[in-house]
This record gives sequence, structure tokens and C-alpha cells, in this order.
Amino acid sequence: MKNRSILLAGLVLGAFAISGVSLVAMTHEAVDARIADNRYQAMKRKLETILPAGRSDNDPLSDRIQVHARERLGADSTAVYRVRKAQEPVAVVLEPVVPDGYAGPINLLVSVMRDGTLGGVRVVSHHETPGLGDKIEEQKSGWILGFEGKSLANPPLEKWAVERDGGVFDQFTGATITPRSVVNAVKNTLMYVQEQGDQLFAPKATSAPAAKPEGQG
Repeated sequence: MKNRSILLAGLVLGAFAISGVSLVAMTHEAVDARIADNRYQAMKRKLETILPAGRSDNDPLSDRIQVHARERLGADSTAVYRVRKAQEPVAVVLEPVVPDGYAGPINLLVSVMRDGTLGGVRVVSHHETPGLGDKIEEQKSGWILGFEGKSLANPPLEKWAVERDGGVFDQFTGATITPRSVVNAVKNTLMYVQEQGDQLFAPKATSAPAAKPEGQG
């Protein structure tokens, strides 16, 4: 009788343990799904701010490739989202990294239209000094909005620099390094897109080649 009671108690405890584990697993899966959806929606909103409304009918977040061009894009692997309408190329959105920010790497989101002009640039994350370098944030100043419509021809390539270096882009009082680094990173992103051309839009591509070293055909 005593053994049966012990066995019954063990079965009850085992059932509770299995139920508890299952509940934790289900809760964890639901939380992960919610986090993933929140990230998706946040990135979708960011893309919408740097792409012309009504110019696409695909989901750029699903039409994505990884490219490898550290020299141009600042990281070993960079995401590229392709924007299309009626299956025709409209733009690409890249996530380059500014490796030489004043206080560390700066992560950008850069859209380049099919004609080579910038649809927009946004800062995704950074560690720049509050009140100085953080003016690259859209919420802190309108500086980052000044890239819209620019291209490698407007301004000319030699003018893609801050004013202190002979370029046309403003610098921040007391914080020249940050805007200088961002301007250079955006310029390099435009150069990469120009160098790769239609390869970035190939529907079945899994990656695009690294940028060709200067001096090579």
C-alpha cells in the first residue's frame, strides 16, 4: 500500500513537471515570436523613412542577400535589401558599418535608388558623445537628412568630405571626427553599389562579390 502511494505521488509530480516544462517552452516560443515580429516591424518602419512612398510592391526584408566587402562597407558581412516594383529594380538598402567613429562603430541604414541617388541615411546605433557626436541622430538634429538626393556626381567625388577637409558637408562644433567618418562611409556605400550594378538585384543571388581592388579591371 505504501509503495503504491509513493508511486502515485511520483506519477503526479512527474505530470506536474512535464506540464511545467511544456508551459515554459510554449511561453518561450511565444516570446521569441513576438520579439522577432517587433524587430521586423521596427526595421520595416526604418526602411519606409528612407524609401519613396508607393515606389515598391515587394517586401525588401524578404528579398535580402549578404555581401562581403569590408573595405567599402566596414564589416565582413553586410545585409542588402532589394526594393522592386513589378519585379523591376527600384533601390537597394544596405546596412554598412562606420568602423572609425569617435567612440566606436556606427551602424547605418543607407538606401540607394536605381539611378545612384541616395533615398536617405539613418543611424541605427552608435556610442558617440551625447551633445556632440550624437547629432548624427535624426532626433537630435537634421544633419543626417542632408544626404537625401545626393550622389557620387552631386556633389563631385572630391567634395564628399566635411567642410574642414574641403568638402560640402557640415561638421559639428567640437566633433569633426563623427561626421567625417559618416560622410566617408556613405560615400563608400555609393561607390560599392555603383561598382556592383545589376548584380545586387539578381533574384537568385545568395551573395555579391567583394569590391574589386583599385587598379584591377
